[in-house]
Amino acid sequence: MFVARSIAADHKDLIHDVSYDFHGRRMATCSSDQSVKVWDKSESGEWHCTASWKTHSGSVWRVTWAHPEFGQVLASCSFDRTAAVWEEIVGESNDKQRGQSHWIKRTTLVDSRTSVTDVKFAPKHMGLMLTTCSADGVVRIYEAPDVMNLSQWSLQHEISCKLSCSCISWNPSSSRAHPPMIAVGSDDSNVMYGGKVQIYEYNENTRKYAKAETLMTVTDAVHDIAFSPNLGRSFHVLAIATKDVRIFKLVPLRKESSSTGPTKFEVQIVAQFDNHNSQVWRVSWNITSTLLASSGDDGCVRLWKANYMDNWKCTGILKGDGSPVNGSSGQPGAMNTMVGSTVQTSQNALNGSAAGSADPPSLGLTDHIWPCVLHSCKELGLWPDPAGQTQRARPSGPDPACRPVAPCGRPVCSS
Repeated sequence: MFVARSIAADHKDLIHDVSYDFHGRRMATCSSDQSVKVWDKSESGEWHCTASWKTHSGSVWRVTWAHPEFGQVLASCSFDRTAAVWEEIVGESNDKQRGQSHWIKRTTLVDSRTSVTDVKFAPKHMGLMLTTCSADGVVRIYEAPDVMNLSQWSLQHEISCKLSCSCISWNPSSSRAHPPMIAVGSDDSNVMYGGKVQIYEYNENTRKYAKAETLMTVTDAVHDIAFSPNLGRSFHVLAIATKDVRIFKLVPLRKESSSTGPTKFEVQIVAQFDNHNSQVWRVSWNITSTLLASSGDDGCVRLWKANYMDNWKCTGILKGDGSPVNGSSGQPGAMNTMVGSTVQTSQNALNGSAAGSADPPSLGLTDHIWPCVLHSCKELGLWPDPAGQTQRARPSGPDPACRPVAPCGRPVCSS
């Protein structure tokens, strides 16, 4: 059963992103009001804002958590051309904030000359590394040499993608057979360049990232991209949000012993759905990579699942305001009334599976939730998520309070 409820986030402008920590007990939101808010989940299941502060001098596009092994660490990126790293610390005994936690800025990364559109921490096994991508078409990879000193970050790699970058995703595989790999999506409007998704792989010989593959069939603007959890597979699965939902399989081809170049892949498109009948803004996998959630301008979150024949189909639909959709699985519960009619849902979704499904995607972690961000009223809608996946959101069009000056047309705070 789907149960939807809302949180009065109290942001003063559009909410662009929502991110959960590793355990799903903490949540961070960011907005065009230039602030980040941190929320903690109480024992009763209620979410309470425990921190709120101004982070940038422009709209904040994304916020993300580091693995808890490195402490309580957040990263954010903004239209102001910077990314920032934040750490939560507890006040010292001689501090006015004794025993209370507060967030401090550890560093500001200022290498980009244009809006920083996405920020992601690398998989834990790679150490404390942070990746950004920018509208200038450059992916930058930073490393903290000393995890106990987060004020020191060194720029390790700069990857020129030739196209304006909109989103990035690390391949989470920790297998030694798979070198570090990152996928980059572009929302560049230049139709002269085909292949809006590029795959880069780390080469141990050159100690640089080299382009391994370009998905030439993706020619429309890419809004989100997500590698699925690997779970020991020999191949990789990549979901892409563009004018539709696409799922690709990347099968590594056997290398010759004398080959020193990047891995070559056999690229297979295993699914393509245009059910949203609109731009798709988010895609997100569950923890076992058996379920994919997507959201689009149709105001719906849709769940996709493959059967034993690897045929994908829609197993659930939920509207952004929590109301049911004919033919979707489950019955949504009551949801607080929300103002406005334009809804930008996020790629995170729902609890349950389609009627008749023999394998419901439940892992028993029913306290975890996926958010849905409303475009018109700065309120968060929340659904239980059995797999503990996180979700993010970006509005589909400019808000009256903002001016669309970003290259991709995203609204930017007028202040």
